[in-house]
Amino acid sequence: MPRVLLALLMLFALPLWAAQPKDLTWSEMIPPDAAPEVPDMTPLHDLSQMSSALSAESAPAAKQDMPNAPVVQGLDGQNIRLPGYIVPLEVSEEGRTTEFLLVPYFGACIHVPPPPSNQIVHVKSELGVKLEELYQPYWIEGAMQVKASTSELADAGYQMEADKIYAYELPE
Repeated sequence: MPRVLLALLMLFALPLWAAQPKDLTWSEMIPPDAAPEVPDMTPLHDLSQMSSALSAESAPAAKQDMPNAPVVQGLDGQNIRLPGYIVPLEVSEEGRTTEFLLVPYFGACIHVPPPPSNQIVHVKSELGVKLEELYQPYWIEGAMQVKASTSELADAGYQMEADKIYAYELPE
């Protein structure tokens, strides 16, 4: 009898375990054989022309260095969990961010040039997330798509339909 009970437990527990998303790191989104990124050393903005703090905000967006960076095809369709920072693209009438770029560091696409496209995920969420602060990192869970997209801020090499969005907390 204990063997039957154990077999039944394993049968029902396996689908729960298999449904857990795989934790993904940003470095795993770059193919191992990809050429290293060479940063563009041109100035972000011509500061000699800045007459006030507001002119920096109205300056043209910094150019993305690698808008067609190579992606990892093996990630397509995988259920993943990825931490990062949210750069809002669309906000609902209720004030929830429903479409955004997920990036590996704070300020990407806003205050500094966008990272390579293989370091940006274009995320859509039916429910969205209410952003309190842009410097709060989040976990995003869902199926990864290896599919390029373009927004007014940057090109992304990956896309996701978010199943879950929740604040990233450092382990204690």
